[in-house]
Amino acid sequence: MSKLPKSFYTRPEVLTIAKDLLGKLLVTEFEGIRTSGIIVETEAYRGPDDKACHAYNNKRTPRTETMFHEGGVSYVYLIYGIHHLFNVVTGSVDMPHAVLVRGIEPIEGISTMLKRRNINTLQPRLTAGPGSLAKALGIQRAHTNFNLTQSLIWIEDQGKIIHENEIIASPRVGVDYAGEDAKLPWRFRIKNSPYTSPAK
Repeated sequence: MSKLPKSFYTRPEVLTIAKDLLGKLLVTEFEGIRTSGIIVETEAYRGPDDKACHAYNNKRTPRTETMFHEGGVSYVYLIYGIHHLFNVVTGSVDMPHAVLVRGIEPIEGISTMLKRRNINTLQPRLTAGPGSLAKALGIQRAHTNFNLTQSLIWIEDQGKIIHENEIIASPRVGVDYAGEDAKLPWRFRIKNSPYTSPAK
């Protein structure tokens, strides 16, 4: 296994990266405790021309500023005042693309994940859904703008290849406000994984 290099994230096409992240291992190591899971669901957000993206029309705010950094850093934000969502910033400087990680299949540190989620037994709801997986992995808003090639959060390549015919593409979740862009099939799931969210 090896950490994904900077060059993986700085490629220009966020849709390609969103699909290529499927099958990769998302890892956190906080206070010496390693937790991880295989990425099974992602959503792509394509910068200034995507009405569902926080940085639509190049909107720069204290929250979105991280999206304008060079690819290979984390973008973590809070929704509903409860859930932290983990995103991977991609592309070049000032091109605010990002991939939301929506589901993982737990692999390491499952007992820690269960404790963080206050769940007694391993079941899909442990890490199916972006808020659930972030809590299970211990990811919080303070972990935004972390370098994913050398920090306490990273993504590993295990050599697992997910082929195009194993991927379900469908509209993204919770972006009805984005008009026509809400219909774009930029949500990607590994077929038959119990750790993906229900279909829209």
